[in-house]
Amino acid sequence: MPRANSSGRFIDFAAVATAAAIAVISVADAEDTQGAAMKEAQEIFSTRCSVCHGASGKGDGPGSAALNPKPRNFTDAAWQKSVSDEYIEKIIQFGGMAVGKSATMPGNPDLTAKPDVVKGLRATVRGLAQKN
Repeated sequence: MPRANSSGRFIDFAAVATAAAIAVISVADAEDTQGAAMKEAQEIFSTRCSVCHGASGKGDGPGSAALNPKPRNFTDAAWQKSVSDEYIEKIIQFGGMAVGKSATMPGNPDLTAKPDVVKGLRATVRGLAQKN
């Protein structure tokens, strides 16, 4: 039931409480979604990316032995500074050819409908940079 506050305006406290509860739930849902997307991104990095890029991102995974050119070393600070987040997200989704690089870097078209997972993979790649 609305009540008048000290300035004579009516405040519906039930509506205010409901709005606050919805805001808290929305933030919690967003955090859960982001957490789930990051978890999926880490699993994808472990199962898909690390085969060639290695678990630590140095481009030394078991699948890299026969590749020419060798996979990107994500720990290279100079490379990290030279590329945009958009570049990393594009190569994750569409592969090396999409950015003028080797066709041996496959795309992940299944991730185009999962932008939060792509952002999580980009964050994973960025997190591998060595702090020089």
